[in-house]
Amino acid sequence: MPARRIYLLSPKELSPETIAVAFAKTSRSPESFSEIASGLTDEKSAKFHEKWVVGYGHASVAEHAVLHIAFENVSRLAIESIESNRLASYTEKSTRYQKWAPDDFLIPSELEEHALRAEYIAVCRLLFKTYADSLEPVRNVVIGRTPRRESETAEALDRRVRSQYVDVCRFLLPAASLANVGMTINARALEHTIRKLLSHELAEVRDIGAQVKAVARDEVPTLVKYADAVPYLSETEMEFDRLARDAEGSHRVEHMPAEWCKLVDFDPDGENKVLAAALYRFGNKAFGDALDHVRGLGPDERTGLAESLLGRLGEHDSPLRELEYTGYTFDLVMDQGAYAEFKRHRMMTQTAQRLTARLGYSVPRLMVDAGFGRAYEAALKAASELYGKLESSSPSVAQYVVPNGFHRRVLARFNLREAYAFCQLRAAPNAHFSIRRIAQRISKELTRVHPLLARYMRLPDETWQGVEARHFAA
Repeated sequence: MPARRIYLLSPKELSPETIAVAFAKTSRSPESFSEIASGLTDEKSAKFHEKWVVGYGHASVAEHAVLHIAFENVSRLAIESIESNRLASYTEKSTRYQKWAPDDFLIPSELEEHALRAEYIAVCRLLFKTYADSLEPVRNVVIGRTPRRESETAEALDRRVRSQYVDVCRFLLPAASLANVGMTINARALEHTIRKLLSHELAEVRDIGAQVKAVARDEVPTLVKYADAVPYLSETEMEFDRLARDAEGSHRVEHMPAEWCKLVDFDPDGENKVLAAALYRFGNKAFGDALDHVRGLGPDERTGLAESLLGRLGEHDSPLRELEYTGYTFDLVMDQGAYAEFKRHRMMTQTAQRLTARLGYSVPRLMVDAGFGRAYEAALKAASELYGKLESSSPSVAQYVVPNGFHRRVLARFNLREAYAFCQLRAAPNAHFSIRRIAQRISKELTRVHPLLARYMRLPDETWQGVEARHFAA
């Protein structure tokens, strides 16, 4: 019996395209991966991809070519487009632990000759100045409520409480704020990413798409050379932008809706389907027979099945994939700071509306306690007024001036397994209070409709109402 070998094809020695070919050829060649790779050159690899990936559409081969791309000084609005691809990994500059300098914002090229350019710069400077001025007062309130540990230095204390006060002050930062993000992605997903970026409504995002394509061609020249703008994407977006405005007519929402978390769709039979799927996995019945069996069980027997499925879950365990056989659709309204956390859950299907100043904003309680409530609201109202002026000519560009404190609508569809991952992570004590409120509220809704399976979530002993009362003044 041949000996087992597990080893790396190192990107230090082989190009991403060559590694992809070495993996692809194993389906037809009896040679080892290392033997296949030793006979390849960049030129041979390019010809292979030109024939099989480009010519015959065997795009899965491109998934073996992986790139690590660094983005610096791009707006947080553009980062949403960069991170909109499910099949990639991202790490971005944190608004929780880092502080922004006065000029760390983008002036979009669409405003180059615009009459509102000077006002845009003035409002951004006001937001950043208010942000900078609020840091020390809010920090003092937090430190006043946080006893210093024995032998703890002032620097160590600041590191420990930094996320608490920076978390609050970041509500002032607009979507124009510049940040860095690192992306790890395979060439197949990258090609799709480039096409989406090049088809975007914002000039900044299109420019980023062009730069990404140029950078990627140095590493995977064959695999991305046909990545171009997609008329379907841009034209469909323009058409539905018009259709949505026509559908709304004169009815424009101008305030935060009373119901900010609404479960709009779920399967009433979802718990039975999950339990039946678990029996199906380990048994021999057809799914329909397994489902009939579960439906015929009494309450105690169904409870026992649920306990067998989820009762052994440890703190860091993921439930079995059979929880994916039931799902939920939520219509949510959250502040933009919370959405920055929410969008990271890319296993969900998320549809976020454009950033707007029309749904009102949240006021963190700590901002008021620090005596900074009036300055905070004055800065957000200035941003709202400018948003209204910019929106009439370009709703997409108007997004840049919207601070994190403003609310945004998001439609989200996810299964029960993803609900476990989201709620347990985002309700944790170290999570931002905005997203904790949402996680707790979603878990409450899931427990209401599917109590048998949702009850095993491990959440802190607090309620969404409690989070709201402690951390929000309005």
